[in-house]
Amino acid sequence: MARLRPGWLVACCALVLAVSAWLPWLTTTADGGGRANAIGGKVGSIGVPPPGFGVGQLIVLLAATLIVAAAMAARELSARLASSAALSISMVVAALIGWYFRLYVQAPVAAGYGMYLAAAATVLAAVLSVLAMVVAWRRA
Repeated sequence: MARLRPGWLVACCALVLAVSAWLPWLTTTADGGGRANAIGGKVGSIGVPPPGFGVGQLIVLLAATLIVAAAMAARELSARLASSAALSISMVVAALIGWYFRLYVQAPVAAGYGMYLAAAATVLAAVLSVLAMVVAWRRA
C-alpha cells in the first residue's frame, strides 16, 4: 500500500515559487511601460525595486530552504521537525510576499502574474505543510 507523502507536493509548490521569482512581479504602463521580477531584474522604465539585496531575493532563498524541509518531511528524515519547519517557512514567505506587495505595488505600478503565481503556490504549500504535519505526527 502506498503511503501518503504530502511533503513532495510541498516541495513542488516551493519549486514553483522559486521559478516564479523570474516572472514579472511588477508591471507599469507609465513612461513607456516596464516590468520587474522579484530578484531585481528590470525591463523598461520601472523604478522599483531598488538595486541590491531585498525582499525578493530573500523569498527565493526561503523557497530553496522550503524545498529542503519538504523533502526531508517526505523522506521521513526528522519528519515532525521538517514538516513543522516547512509550515513555518511557508508562513514567513507568505508574509514576505505581502510585504513586497505593500512596498512596491502603488499606482502606476501593478502586480504582475508572477506575484499571483507565487502567492498561490505559497498558500498551497502552507496548506499541504499542515497535511504533512498531520501525517508525520500520526506515524510517530
